[in-house]
Amino acid sequence: MARTTGSDGEKTEAAIREAALELIARLGFEAMSMRQLAGQVGVQPAALYRYFPTKEELLYALMCEHMENLIASWGEVRPATGSEKERPAGRLAAFVENHIRFHLSRRNATHVSNLELRSLSEERLRHILGMRSQYEGELRRILADGQSDGVFRIDDVALTAMAIIQMITGVIVWFRPELRLSEDEVAANYHTMTMRLVGAET
Repeated sequence: MARTTGSDGEKTEAAIREAALELIARLGFEAMSMRQLAGQVGVQPAALYRYFPTKEELLYALMCEHMENLIASWGEVRPATGSEKERPAGRLAAFVENHIRFHLSRRNATHVSNLELRSLSEERLRHILGMRSQYEGELRRILADGQSDGVFRIDDVALTAMAIIQMITGVIVWFRPELRLSEDEVAANYHTMTMRLVGAET
């Protein structure tokens, strides 16, 4: 079988990204060395710089990928215009469930993206925060629409959005598959709590 051009390089880059997420989540960005990362991947340290010229470039790439995937995942599950679920309550339910499932399946990426913003340069930090604002803007629009329609009883859309984001992202801190609640049960319970938070009927 002919080898796909660039396939080895793509596999190596993917391995670097995966190993970096694990090491940064466990050790912290500052404590992780490129030599450690190279050893984890099984390549020479110099080989890393073919893919990521600097350590910060690697961190930035990981954070961009996380946010791009999160935004794309919401685009895939967002209820279609005109459907019953496209109403504010349906969109909020879809947003909460997707957010929880996305982050539970990407624990290391979530930890890195939340804890290592301080390690980015000012320009790169602005870009990541801009992507976050874009994503969280989707939630703010849902809440504003529900408030306007009278189905949500909230006073401050921005504050409520912030509270919801913190609550549904925080699941990764405590959730373990072997505990009493399954992922489905967690998503269902958090849906109920979110609806109560916005004063909607469940």
